[in-house]
Amino acid sequence: MKALLDTHAFLWALAGDARMSRRARDIFAGPADLSLSMASIWEILIKVQSGKLPFPRPAGPYVLRKLAENRIEHLPITLDHLLALDRLPPHHRDPFDRMLIAQSMEEDWPIVTADPMFKQYPIRVIW
Repeated sequence: MKALLDTHAFLWALAGDARMSRRARDIFAGPADLSLSMASIWEILIKVQSGKLPFPRPAGPYVLRKLAENRIEHLPITLDHLLALDRLPPHHRDPFDRMLIAQSMEEDWPIVTADPMFKQYPIRVIW
């Protein structure tokens, strides 16, 4: 099964955070074909640079190493993903999350997220 990780799901999985649901932990550890959006990588780097996310520096190589160690692909942002944003109702205002929702719709992949706002969109949510 292919699935897209929300940024917090990726970060919580790396940290072994207790907020991860059992199902999300199983998907992260199991045979699922997981991807992390370039939007999530961008969000992580912005939060590290602003001091909101404590991460090893430089953060980019650390994120790439964690993706490789956990067999997680990165999902580029395509023109189709961007154009899908135009079809999204404004339930969620966070631009990074809106991109993840658009990518989930366009790729027809479920998204692993604890964010209840995602359920307001026509996507499959795993948590």
